[in-house]
Amino acid sequence: MESLSEKAIRNSFVNCTKGEASRLRLPLDFGELDWDDLDFLGWVDPGALLRSHIVLPGPDGPRGITLRVSSAARKSAVKSSMCQVCLTAHSSSGVNLFVAPLAGPSGRQGNTVGIYLCADLACSLYMRGKRQPKLRFRQFEESLTVDERIARAMDNLNGFADKVTGAA
Repeated sequence: MESLSEKAIRNSFVNCTKGEASRLRLPLDFGELDWDDLDFLGWVDPGALLRSHIVLPGPDGPRGITLRVSSAARKSAVKSSMCQVCLTAHSSSGVNLFVAPLAGPSGRQGNTVGIYLCADLACSLYMRGKRQPKLRFRQFEESLTVDERIARAMDNLNGFADKVTGAA
């Protein structure tokens, strides 16, 4: 992913107001991010731990989505889960159900769409083997290359973003 400025990130959000985008907190390590290892920027808001954000690259510029951890996810007793984007298996605390308000009038009426994601939004690092999930069992092995896994993950994430924006 190409590096983005703070202004570009804040201007990219499609499902929150400009005021909300201006108030969100960037990752604490924003100045030290290794953009070459990222396929998308994802972080937990340091000022509101149940709120997270993702910014995806795209042909028309970056597309940002604000998310929150679902209350159903916080009460889950599931022992293991899998991220719907990178397909990394985690223990129960490693995956959260995130919900995103829809863009436009539907979102202002309270309509949302959800997706199970790595709780730390570090899918790019898991796919590259730079971070390992905390598991009590072995991760399944795939025959796909890292580039193929990244392409699949980005297709999955862009499909979710399309649902948020109403493009799907």
